[in-house]
Amino acid sequence: MQQSQTQRQNTGEYDAAAIARRIVDIVEDRKAVDVTLIEIGKVTTLADYFVICSGTSDRQVGAISRAIEEQMKAAGIKLLHAEGVPEDGWVLLDYGQVIVHIFTPEQREYYDLERRWNEAPTLLRIQ
Repeated sequence: MQQSQTQRQNTGEYDAAAIARRIVDIVEDRKAVDVTLIEIGKVTTLADYFVICSGTSDRQVGAISRAIEEQMKAAGIKLLHAEGVPEDGWVLLDYGQVIVHIFTPEQREYYDLERRWNEAPTLLRIQ
């Protein structure tokens, strides 16, 4: 018998591709810039997808992260771990199969995740 979506979400399983794309929509709604979706699962077991985006200020980084957290919670997707604070220019939200990185432009350049994970396929890039 196939599990319902709610049952999978309650056990930490969900359609990672759909959640990653939903997060892309959320960050676009919050006017994030340079949005990138990477299929990191092709090169590591760390996660299936990275969503990477930038906010133009620490205030916008905070607004983007709050919007993701609120909408994922409403969808029943559990936040497993969060790191960073907007005032430091970066926030990481770990949803298990999908990890979201939100940076100010300066921090994004410093961490340069796209270069570090360049062997992983880029599925989407919105500048």
